[in-house]
Amino acid sequence: MELILGKKFKLAAWERVVITMRQGEVSEFTCDTKHTALYPLVSQSLRNISAGKDPLEGQRHCCGIAQIHSHHSLGHKDLDQLQASPQPLVFTIELLEVLPPGSFQLDVWAMTDKEKLELVPQIHEEGNMLFKQGQVKEASEKYYNGIACLKNLQMKEHPGDEALVKLDLMITPLLLNYCQCKLLQGQYYEVIEHCTSLVFKYEDNVKAFYKRAKAHAAVWNETEARADFAKVLELDPSLEPSVAKELRAMEDRIRSKEKEEKGRYKGLFNKTPATATTG
Repeated sequence: MELILGKKFKLAAWERVVITMRQGEVSEFTCDTKHTALYPLVSQSLRNISAGKDPLEGQRHCCGIAQIHSHHSLGHKDLDQLQASPQPLVFTIELLEVLPPGSFQLDVWAMTDKEKLELVPQIHEEGNMLFKQGQVKEASEKYYNGIACLKNLQMKEHPGDEALVKLDLMITPLLLNYCQCKLLQGQYYEVIEHCTSLVFKYEDNVKAFYKRAKAHAAVWNETEARADFAKVLELDPSLEPSVAKELRAMEDRIRSKEKEEKGRYKGLFNKTPATATTG
C-alpha cells in the first residue's frame, strides 16, 4: 500500500511508526486497542483496492467513529468481529520506498477537494486525446474517473447549493463523452439510462436526446427513437441531415430484420402435413 504522510490517515499510529523507519527496513509494532479501533475500516479499504474496487465501497457516508458504532457489516467476518471487539494488534511493516512530495501522481482518494477539482480538466483532455486515437475503452475510463471525482465533491454539498449545480454542469460534458464511448462499445441500455437522467435535468440538451435516440434505435425501440429524433429537430433544425441519415439507417435495419424473419418462417405453416399409411 501507499501511505501519504500528512493526509490525516485513519490509522494515525501507522504514520507515527513509519517515520521512525529507514527504507528497506522491516519492523514489528505492537499497538494498544486505543490505536487500532479504526483498523477494520482501513483493512476493508485495502481489501477493496486489492480486488480492484472503490476503497470506500461498503462504508457509510459518516465519520469513522460513527461507523464503528453503527453495527454495519464490513463484508468480512474477521473484520466484523474485530470491529465489535477491538483488540491490541501487532503490525509487521516493510518500508519499500520513500518518495519526496510532488514526485508522484496522487490517487484520487488521497487528493484534497482542490486537487480533485484541478485534476478534472486534465482527465477530460486526456480522455479526448485517447478518443481521437481510437482508444475508446481507455477514453471511457478517463471520463468515468472525471465523473467520479466530481460526484465525490458533490456528496459534500447540499441540494440546491450553487456549488452543487456548478459541479453538475461540469459532469454533463464528461457524461456525454462517456455515453459516446458506450455507444461505440454497444452498451446501449447504459446510454439510455445516463441520457435519460440528463434530459430529466436539462430538457434542452440536444446531445443527450441525440445519443439516446441512437441507443433506442440500436435496441429496436423504434417509437422511442423517432420521438427523440423529433425532439432533436425541434431543438436544433440544423441537424436535419444527420437525423435523416440515422432514420434511414434505422428503417433499413428494420426492413432487413423483417425480411430475415419472413425467410426464417417461410412455409412454416404451409407444409403439407404428414399422412400415416397402413400396410
